[in-house]
Amino acid sequence: MDTPIAQASHLQICCPQLPYAVYQEVAAHLRQVMGITVELLPQQSQTFDYAQSQVGGLQIFYPPEVDSAVQQRVEQILAYYGDRYGAWKPLEGQG
Repeated sequence: MDTPIAQASHLQICCPQLPYAVYQEVAAHLRQVMGITVELLPQQSQTFDYAQSQVGGLQIFYPPEVDSAVQQRVEQILAYYGDRYGAWKPLEGQG
């Protein structure tokens, strides 16, 4: 990515029931979109629950001047996984 992450806008989302391997797949799929950087966020829960994902969410970084085609492709990818595993939710405290 040509621009520093600090200058890029970002989105933090989660799908509470999404397995770790699928989070990795989503992140890999999103990284194929030009200019997009993705990080897996750690789980913040204080108690272990088998029904809860091992990942806290995704942080998706966009370039400062994101192309509408890039934005649309990211939305398509997220919709694909959301249809299969449950709705994506914004993480709390996101600014």
